[in-house]
Amino acid sequence: MNRKDRLYDTEITETGDFVFDDRVVRVFPDMINRSVPGYSLVVPMIGMLARQYAQPGTNLYDLGCSLGAVSLAMRDTVQAGDIRIWAVDNSEEMIRQFRTTLQSKERDGLPGIELLHQDVLDTPIENASVVVLNFTLQFVAPQKRIGLIKRIRQGLNTGGILVLSEKIRFEDPVEQELQTRWHHEFKRSQGYSDLEIARKRDALENVMKPDSMQQHRDRLHEAGFTHVCQWFQGFNFISLVAFG
Repeated sequence: MNRKDRLYDTEITETGDFVFDDRVVRVFPDMINRSVPGYSLVVPMIGMLARQYAQPGTNLYDLGCSLGAVSLAMRDTVQAGDIRIWAVDNSEEMIRQFRTTLQSKERDGLPGIELLHQDVLDTPIENASVVVLNFTLQFVAPQKRIGLIKRIRQGLNTGGILVLSEKIRFEDPVEQELQTRWHHEFKRSQGYSDLEIARKRDALENVMKPDSMQQHRDRLHEAGFTHVCQWFQGFNFISLVAFG
C-alpha cells in the first residue's frame, strides 16, 4: 500500500492545487516523513503527552487524522480508563484507508477509535482531555482558525491539553529565508529533486497558509488557554502544548 512519493517528479505534467486524494493517500507515509523534519519523533511524543494528560471517562480528538498515526499512538499509549478517541478527517480516501488499517490492528483491551469523515470545523468538542491538531490548522481558512481554537478550548476539561503542530513562517525575513533554505536542503537529503520541491511548493501555495509563532500564541491566549509551551522545532515545523 505505502509507495514512494513521486507525485511531483518529471513524469507528472499537471499538478494543480494540493488535494488529499487517493494519489496522496497511496504515498502519504513516505511523503510526510520525507517532507516534515522530525515527524517520526512528533507522533510517538504526542502519544506520550496523551498518556500524561488523558483523563478517565473523557474524549480524545485527532482532528485532521489523515491515516491515523496519532490516533494509533494515543490508543497504544494512553492508560486512562473508559476513554474514546475520535479520529476526524474531511478526506474520504484517508478515512477509508485508516479504517482498513484499523481493522488489521485491532487489539483487545485498548481504547476504541471512532472514525468520522467530517470537516473539523463541524466536529463537536465535548468532555475532552486531549485534542490534537497535528499539521492540520495550516489547512483551515485563516479567518476560521480562531473559531475552531475557541471551540476546542470550550470543550476541553480543566487540566486538558491541546497539542498543535504546524509549519510556521518567520517574521524576520532573514530567518524566514534561512529556515526555508534549510528545509529544502532537508528534502533534498531525503531524495527529492529541486523540481519536485518547487512543484510541491507551488501546489501548496493556495492551500496551506502558515502563521507566525506569535500569531499562534496570541490566538491560543485569546481563546482562553492559560499557558503555551513549545516542545519541538525542526526548521520551520513546530509543535506546541496549550493548557486548558
